[in-house]
Amino acid sequence: MKTILIIDDDISISNLLKIHILNHGYTAELAFEGLQGLNLALTHDYALILLDISLPKLDGIEICKRIRQKKEVPIIMLTGNTNELDKVLSLELGADDYVTKPFGVRELIARIKAVLRRYEYNFTTDINRTLIFDDLTINIPKRIVHRGTLKISLSPKEFDLLILFANNPGKVYSRSNLLQLVWGYNFKGYSHTVNSHINRLRNKLEVDMTNPKYILTEWGIGYKFNEALTTCLDDEVSIIA
Repeated sequence: MKTILIIDDDISISNLLKIHILNHGYTAELAFEGLQGLNLALTHDYALILLDISLPKLDGIEICKRIRQKKEVPIIMLTGNTNELDKVLSLELGADDYVTKPFGVRELIARIKAVLRRYEYNFTTDINRTLIFDDLTINIPKRIVHRGTLKISLSPKEFDLLILFANNPGKVYSRSNLLQLVWGYNFKGYSHTVNSHINRLRNKLEVDMTNPKYILTEWGIGYKFNEALTTCLDDEVSIIA
């Protein structure tokens, strides 16, 4: 059974969420302050984390950042603050969704299920495929990327963006397309979140940022993966550890 970690200092809300999560076939563990929540998140394997932003001892933004440095667990941010900066920062740090309090429990459960479906899809699709584009090698099941012999460390969202592009070379995606397909929710007005992730991905992949080789810009439309690169599939490719 999948276990969801709830990190929220509001005990009544946490207990209410736990009841509804149990009713939908999951188990739940609770943490009421940031350091405890971070320790649980890093030392246990959870299907998903519900993470409040305003927490004692360590805030949710910092917790999200530290989790993303270590793990790829899905994260949904919870907050009573309507500050758009918090929302943008959460998404750019790698949160998968963002829910503002007060929220309907049915809506939150639907968001949880949607995020879990996306993660399950990402980990089961093309499970035995390794993609090779010139000197770029993408091992999908291991989520490992190399440029030549150089291992490239990508965040979960950067990797998801790369896989979407690499599986569809030449297809142009608008920013709103990418928000929907990779984040799974239409965060209207937050296209700069896509821009920042694309820029970080390019910084890691490209040798020359002024002349991108892999992810190209279609001005006024969006981005695409360079279809001119030689592509092959090989389940037996040797990946350098």
